[in-house]
Amino acid sequence: MGLELINFVIVSVALLGIGIYGLSVKRNAIRMLFAIEIIINAANLNLVAFGRFIPHSGGQTLALFSISIAAAEVAVGLSLIIVAYRMYQNIDIADFRSLKG
Repeated sequence: MGLELINFVIVSVALLGIGIYGLSVKRNAIRMLFAIEIIINAANLNLVAFGRFIPHSGGQTLALFSISIAAAEVAVGLSLIIVAYRMYQNIDIADFRSLKG
């Protein structure tokens, strides 16, 4: 039981590292949105793994709520990216500095 849980946690940590790398290095808005989704998937993997090994913890229920919130986040994020692209003809994050205020 413990070895299987460690395998899930190792994969989750790898996904978290990939997501943080994507957020820190990439300057494209869509790539950053993908990196955020990878981080959310790492958290969901942890929730489901611990929900499987700890009875009555509600991990699967929390993961379903997290998936629905992530879907809403993608819809809002993509709509903001589309509006920014229509305004600037570019989706580079550095060009969005003038959106302050």
